[in-house]
Parts: sequence; structure tokens; C-alpha cells
Amino acid sequence: METKRNTAIKYMIIASVLWSIGGIFIKRINWNPRAIAGSRSAIAALVMMVYLKKFKFKINKSMLICACSYSLLVILFVSANKLTTSANAILLQFTSPVWVALLSRAILKQKISRIDGITIIFVILGMIMFFIDELEMSYLLGNILAILSGIVMAGMILLFQQQKENSLVEITLLGNVITAIVGIPFYFISSPGMESVLPLFILGVFQLGIPYLLYVLAIPNVTAIDAVLIPVLEPLLNPLWVFIFAKESPTLFSLLGGSLVLLSVTVRGIIMSKKLDQIDSPST
Repeated sequence: METKRNTAIKYMIIASVLWSIGGIFIKRINWNPRAIAGSRSAIAALVMMVYLKKFKFKINKSMLICACSYSLLVILFVSANKLTTSANAILLQFTSPVWVALLSRAILKQKISRIDGITIIFVILGMIMFFIDELEMSYLLGNILAILSGIVMAGMILLFQQQKENSLVEITLLGNVITAIVGIPFYFISSPGMESVLPLFILGVFQLGIPYLLYVLAIPNVTAIDAVLIPVLEPLLNPLWVFIFAKESPTLFSLLGGSLVLLSVTVRGIIMSKKLDQIDSPST
């Protein structure tokens, strides 16, 4: 069981690193956000079909709700990135630990431990510090969409963890198909240009297809809080890519906030690992 959890955590770390490249490439594509989301998901769906090789949808109400929540999440995130700064979009989406804490009792009947509650508080404080000098309230609509994406993300995680009979990979595949279909009316409004082909390919394969495969494979072996806190690495890495490729230096608040988040998640991991070791160790 512990081996499965360790593997799941590794998958989620890799997924977080790949997710973190989203802001850079979405900004580089001059196209309608729903068209970007649809095209990205169409490519991601092909990646998942290659992984599954053989698949047969047995669509039921629970599967359809999960797939629609996934579709809504990716559309909201791309739209938020187009209407506000990438920092705003990522920060406000990652209010999801708060929503998980509030919803987990009602949906999964999970109790929030003291260490998880404290970690959530420090993670949110760290993220506020990380982007405090970049948060621009003028992008009101984009900020609202980013907050909604955080709520939807929390709900999606909780719904995914309830799936016992449905394949999470097939649910995600269906979600990408739905997103691609939703994007159809927007594909013909304008043309993205040849310079957008490579960014779209990278987004579909490496930023959405592969990381979500890893994520849904990891979900059954972690708690709902794990599933939100580990991907917090994404908003930490995003400014790093900006520094490398756009030569933007991190501010003092960014360094302090990033350190606080990393420290919080690391300390929680150490504490939880020690507790698991105590449970697994034979009594003497």
C-alpha cells in the first residue's frame, strides 16, 4: 500500500511539473480560449486513446458528471489565462485546498486532520506572498473564472475519488472529447496561425494528455488533500520557467512565498510518512 502511495506521489509531482508550462504556451496562442481548450483537449484525447488502446465507454450518470466537471475545469483555466495574468489564474485556481476542506465532509465524509488544516493555511499564505506584487484586480472577469476553476477542481477531485466502477482514464478521455466538441463553434471564428501549431501540440501532449493520465492513475492511492497540495508545485515552477525563458527575476515576496509553500508541503510529507511508518511497523 505504501509503495502504491509513493508511486502515486511521484506521478503527481511529474504531472505538476508538466502542468506548470501551461501559462507560457497559452499566452503565445492568439486564438479564442474555447478554441484553444478544445484543440488542446482533442490532442490530449488522442494521447489517452493511444494509452488505452482498447476502450469502450459505458457512460452512466456518475461518469458523465465527472467528465463534464473536467471539461469545465480546463475551459475555465484557459479562459482565465486569456483574461487575466497567468499568476492570477494559477493562484486563484489553487484556492482549491480550501474548497476541498469545505466539501470533503459533505461529499466523502472525510475528516480534515489538524496537520492538513495547518498545511492548507500556510500554503494559502505562501501563495498569496508569492504573487502579492503581481495580483492585479483590474482583470475582474478573469479572476472570477480562476476562482470558479478552483472550486470546480476541488469538486472534480472529490468526485474522482468516489469512482469505484468507472475508469478514471476513460472519464478524463470523455472529458477531453466533450471539451473538443464544445470548442467546435469557436474553431472557425478565426485562425490561430502556423506559429501556434507547436504550442498547441505541446499543450495537448505534454501539458494536458500525459500529466492528466499520471494524475488520474495516482488519484485512487492518495487522499483528497494530497491530490490538491502536491500540485501546488505548479504555481511555484511557473515563475521559474518565466525566469528561464523570459529573463524575469523573482521578487523577494516570490522567494519568501515559494519557500513557505515548499516548506509546508515538505514538513507535512515528513510527518505523514512517520505516522505511516508507525502504523506499518510491527508491535514489540
